Amino acid sequence: MKLEKCPLNPILKPNPKNAWESLCVLNPAVIYDEDRQEFAMLYRAAGNDEEHRIYLGLATSKDGIHFQRKSDAPALAPDIDGPDGGGIEDPRIFRLGDAYFLTYASRPFAPGQYWLKDHKDFVTYTQFGPMGYNRNDTQTHLAFSKDLRHWKKLGRISDAHDDDRDVILLPKKINGRFYRFSRPMGRCGEGYPNKNPAIWISSSDDMLQFNEPISLFYQGKLWWEDAKVGASTPMIETEDGWLMIYHGVNKKDGAYRVGAFLLDKENPAKILYQFKEPILEPTEDYETKGYYNGCVFPTGNLVKDGLLYVYYGAADHFIGLATFPIDELLKKLKEEPYEE
Repeated sequence: MKLEKCPLNPILKPNPKNAWESLCVLNPAVIYDEDRQEFAMLYRAAGNDEEHRIYLGLATSKDGIHFQRKSDAPALAPDIDGPDGGGIEDPRIFRLGDAYFLTYASRPFAPGQYWLKDHKDFVTYTQFGPMGYNRNDTQTHLAFSKDLRHWKKLGRISDAHDDDRDVILLPKKINGRFYRFSRPMGRCGEGYPNKNPAIWISSSDDMLQFNEPISLFYQGKLWWEDAKVGASTPMIETEDGWLMIYHGVNKKDGAYRVGAFLLDKENPAKILYQFKEPILEPTEDYETKGYYNGCVFPTGNLVKDGLLYVYYGAADHFIGLATFPIDELLKKLKEEPYEE
C-alpha cells in the first residue's frame, strides 16, 4: 500500500524574493483552522547564508494544495542569543482546547550548510559548560498560540543530555498523563536494548517536564529502517486507536522512508498493527535530488472530509503532499498485526 502523491508536487518551493526562504522550504506543520476554514502551514525555511539559520514561515490554503504565503517575514524566528539561536526546525502542531501547540527542533548555534563536505562550524566552544552546548546538540522546544500568528515560546521539552529532534506529543491526556515519543540519538549501542537510534516513550503531567522513566517504544526491525527510526507526524485519534506515522532510514541506500502503526487507544505504548512495507518512499526527482538525496520526511498530517493529508519535506529542498482515504488505510493496516 502506498500513499498517493499529489500530481502538483512539489506544492511549495523556495521564494527567491525573501532572503530567509530563498534556498529551501521543507518539513512543515499543517493543521486545519476551523475558525478561518482553511489549511494553515508553518514551514521550515532557510536562505543561502553560510550560517544556514532556519526559520518558520506561514502559508494558508483553502484546498490543502495551493498555499499562499501570508507575509514576507518569518512567522517564528530564532532568538539569536537564546537556546534556539541556531534556528527553528521540523515543527509539529496540534490543537488542545482553545490553543495550538507547536513542537520544534533547535540548536544553540546555526548548523552551517550541512550538506557540504567542508561546511563551516559556527559553534562557540567553551572549556566547561553543558556538553550539548559544545556539541551543538538539537533540543526540542514547545510553543503555543491562540491564532497561529502570534507565538509564545515555553522552553525545552527534551532532556538536556540528549540530542533529540524527532519529538511528538500525544494531543490529549491518557490516564492523566501526556505522552512524548522521541528519538534520543545517544540512547543506543552498548548498555541499551537497541543497537541503533530508536523511538522512546515517556510521560508528563504538564507537557514540559518529562522525567524518567523513559522506555524503549520501537527499534527498527524491517529492511527499510535498519539504520534508525523516528516519530514523524502528530498522532491522529481514530475509533480503532492512535494512527502514528513514522520514518525509517536504510543503511544500504541512506534513504528516508515512511511507515505507520496503529496504537492502543488507552495504552499508547502498545503497538497493535504495523505496515511491513513503507507507505511512502523517494521515487520522484524532487525527492531524490536536493540537499539530502532520497528523502521523504513527513512532519504534518490531518484528516479532512475522510481524506488523510500527509505533508513532507522532499530531499530537504521542497514540500510535497501525499493523500489516502483514512478508512481504507485503517482497513489495510488492520490486516497486518504487529509482530514482536
